[in-house]
Amino acid sequence: MRQPSKAPDRERTFRLLYELVHPELMRFVQRRAHPDHAEDVVADAFLVVWRRLDELPSRHDDARAWIFGITRNILLNTHRGERRRLALGVRLADAAALAYLDEDADPIVNRIDLGKAWCALSETHQEALGLVVFEDLNAPQAAAVLGISPVAFRLRLSRARRALRLLLEHLPRHSSTPAASFERTTTP
Repeated sequence: MRQPSKAPDRERTFRLLYELVHPELMRFVQRRAHPDHAEDVVADAFLVVWRRLDELPSRHDDARAWIFGITRNILLNTHRGERRRLALGVRLADAAALAYLDEDADPIVNRIDLGKAWCALSETHQEALGLVVFEDLNAPQAAAVLGISPVAFRLRLSRARRALRLLLEHLPRHSSTPAASFERTTTP
C-alpha cells in the first residue's frame, strides 16, 4: 500500500484507508472510551495517519494494525491526561486546604469545600491556577504555555482566583452591577 509521492495518489490512498477502516475504528474506540468522545478520537487518529502516511505499511493487515496502534496511543494519552487533571484537583485540594483553614471550622469540611469549589471551577480557571500553584510558573511562562500574552494570562489568573474565592466563601455571583452605582452624584 505504499503510495507514490504524488498528491492525488496520497489523497486516494488516504480516502481508501478511511473508507475501509473507519467503521471498525469507531467500534474499537466506542468499546474503550466514552461514546461522546469516539468521533474526536477517531478524527485525531486519522489526522496522525494523514501526517504519517509515508510510514504506512505495504500490507493491508499491517496497515490496519498500524492505524489501530495509533488510535490506541491516542486513547492512552487521553486517559493519562484525564488522570493528571483529576490528580491536579486532588493535589490542589490537599495543598490549599492547609492555607484555607478557618480556625473555628473542621479541617475536613474545609477540604471538602475546597474540593467542591475546585470541581465547580471551569477548566480554564483550573489550568491557570494549576500552572501558577503546581508548576510554579510566572505569568510570562504560563502565558507561553497557553499561547496567550502575559497580560491576558494575568487577567485569566485574576479571574480564576476571584472565582475560587467566591466559591469558597459561598457568595452568590452577581452578573452585573446596578446602573445606579455608576451614576455620578452632584450637589445642587
